[in-house]
Amino acid sequence: MKIIIVGCGKVGSTLAEHLNQEGHDITIIDRHWEKLKYLSDRIDVMGVEGNGASISTQREAGVQDSDILIATTNSDELNLLCCLIAKKAGNCQTIARIRDPEYYNEMRYIRDELNLSMVINPELAAASEIARIIKFPSAMKVDTFARGRVELIKISVPSNSALDGIRLSEIDSKLHCKVLICTVERGEGLHIPHGDFALVAGDIVSFIAPHSVALAFFKASGARISNSVKSIMLIGGGMMSYYVAKKLEETKISVKIIEQDFARCQELSEMLPKTVIINGDGTDKKLLDEEGVEVVDAIGNFTGIDEENILLALHEKSMSNAKLLTKINRITFEDVIAGLDIGSIINPNSITSDNIVRFVRALSNRKGSNVETLYKIAKGRAEALEFRVRNDSGVVGKPLMELSLKPDVIIACITRDKTVIIPSGQSTIEKDDLVVIVSAGRVINDLEDILA
Repeated sequence: MKIIIVGCGKVGSTLAEHLNQEGHDITIIDRHWEKLKYLSDRIDVMGVEGNGASISTQREAGVQDSDILIATTNSDELNLLCCLIAKKAGNCQTIARIRDPEYYNEMRYIRDELNLSMVINPELAAASEIARIIKFPSAMKVDTFARGRVELIKISVPSNSALDGIRLSEIDSKLHCKVLICTVERGEGLHIPHGDFALVAGDIVSFIAPHSVALAFFKASGARISNSVKSIMLIGGGMMSYYVAKKLEETKISVKIIEQDFARCQELSEMLPKTVIINGDGTDKKLLDEEGVEVVDAIGNFTGIDEENILLALHEKSMSNAKLLTKINRITFEDVIAGLDIGSIINPNSITSDNIVRFVRALSNRKGSNVETLYKIAKGRAEALEFRVRNDSGVVGKPLMELSLKPDVIIACITRDKTVIIPSGQSTIEKDDLVVIVSAGRVINDLEDILA
C-alpha cells in the first residue's frame, strides 16, 4: 500500500520503520530536510520537505494515489487539518495523532464527525498497557485478546521456581494450569517451543491464558500475583503520567506524581483531584527517599529523557522491591536496554505502531479473516495476531492436528462466543471464532497464511 506519514519525529520515524518492514511504499512529509535525510538514509522511504497541511505539499507526496495518510506531528490541530485536507485532495484513509487531555472524552466524536479512520494517542495506549501490567507485578508485559478475556503475559523464569526445569507437556499435570507457552527467549535465541521443550531459570517466556488461569499459573509458579500493588510513584509529570494516574484513580491504588515544573504541578492537581502531586526534582535521591521510594509497590520512570529513566530504574532496583516501569522512546539500543534489570520497558511509539500496523493489515486483507489485534513480542522478532474468522476458509472445521502449518507458527488460542479454548490437536476452528496466532520471522496477513 502507498502510505504518507506527516511528521518525522519519534512516532513518525518508528511508524516508517515498521511499515517499511511490512513492504509498503512510504512517503514522509516534514518541514526539516535534515530529519528527512537522516531517515531516508536508514530506510527505503521518500521524503518531501514542506507543510503537511498544504494541498500542494500533499499532492507532491502523491496523496491523490495514496491509500492512507497518517498525521503524527506535535500539534493535534495540525494533524486534524492534515487529515481533512487529505480526505478532500485524495479521498484516502486518514489517521490522526491526538494527545491533548482536553480531547480525552471527545475522541469518538472527533473521529466520527471528521470521518477519520483511526485516532491514536501513544501515551493513552501506553497507560492502558501499564494498567494491565500492574495486575501482575511479576509480568514484564501484558497484552489482551478477545476484548480482555485472554491475556498474553511475558515473564522471566525465576530460579528455584516450579517452572525451572519443567517440560511444557508437564505444566498442565504438575501445575494444574492449562496455559500455552508461545515463545521462549533464551540468550540471543528465540524459540517457538513444543511439548518436550524444558524451561530453565532466566528464560523470558510469553504465555497465553484466560485471566483466572493466568492468576493460578502465577500462584503455582511462585511468582507474585495481582492485588499486591497498592501504591505507585510516577516520576515526571508529562502526558504519560497524567494518563496513568487518570486510569489508576478509578482503582484503589494511591498515586503520587513528582514533577519539577511548578506550573505543570498546578495543572495536574486540577486535572487529577485524587492524585498527590509533589513539586520537586524526581532525580534527587534525597527527595525520593523522603517521598518513600523504598516502600511504594510500583515506580514509573516517565521523564522525557531515556537516560534519566534508565538511571533512575537502576537506582530504584538497588534499594527497593517495587515493580519498575521504565519509559524508553528510542529503540536504537534495544538489545543493550533489554539486558538491563530495569523492569517493564514501556515504548509508547512501538505500542502505537502495533495498532497502526494492525489497521493497515486489516485494510489490505481481502480474503475474509480480519486482523482484530496485533502485538509485537520478543523484541519485535515475533508477532501475536488475533483474527476473526468470517468465511469458510481452508482452516475451518478440521482438527488442528490435520493442518499443515508453516514452521514457527502456532495456534495459541481460540475464543468461541465467550468460551476460551487453549487448543489441542483435536480442537477445530469454526466460523466467527476469534483465533490467536503466534508467528516468528514471517508476516501473517490472513488466517490462511499459516498453512504451508
